Amino acid sequence: MSLSAEALATLSHVSTATITTVLLKKGLRNVWMRGTKPLRPGTKRLVGPAFTLRFVPAREDLATPESWSSPISTRTAIEAMPEGCIAVVDAMGITDAGIFGDILCARMVKRGVTALITDGVVRDVEGVLGTGLPVWCDGYAAPPSVAGLTFVGWGEPIGCGGVAVFPNDIVVADQDGAVLIPQAFLDHVLAEGPEQERMEAWIVNEVNNGAQLPGLYPMNAETKARYAASKK
Repeated sequence: MSLSAEALATLSHVSTATITTVLLKKGLRNVWMRGTKPLRPGTKRLVGPAFTLRFVPAREDLATPESWSSPISTRTAIEAMPEGCIAVVDAMGITDAGIFGDILCARMVKRGVTALITDGVVRDVEGVLGTGLPVWCDGYAAPPSVAGLTFVGWGEPIGCGGVAVFPNDIVVADQDGAVLIPQAFLDHVLAEGPEQERMEAWIVNEVNNGAQLPGLYPMNAETKARYAASKK
């Protein structure tokens, strides 16, 4: 799935906080991926379809340095990543084995990958930062992935930070972390997200002008009428 330029532009101006609110109103409460923090503070908001990868607990006969040459390896998976995707990696929250290091991240940059999202950690942190690949993760660690994880595949449903992620679901990541937009709800978020942002910006302006919160946030009927008038 590819996102249109218009959809990318729209979502790049909708915060993850707003997206969680919009989806909450539709009954979706579990869309924020726990443990996904920007490796470099100040990283701009990024949007893309999910390319999923999955690790399971390390098994000594499989999680070896030799496995890096296997057809089922992170190296092979990276070569399958389409331009513009966001790699979303299920590392089961393991934080003492880095799933990717600087070399793999550098290759992802060459492939045009938008970002890396994981509930695990990376290694070679200075090198990873040097590649320029935007990363959201739960920190960094020196040991390689095989010290605690076994890579088992890509392009299938995964769990990342306690959230079910299907290939080509939409991911938005900013300073609050990474959130998932199920494909079926993309049009709804594209329609409602910008309006939620406009409304909240108007409310902030009212607060800055001295307005009290009761009746303003959430809006009562009188406030809704004033807000509607402000849009004309």
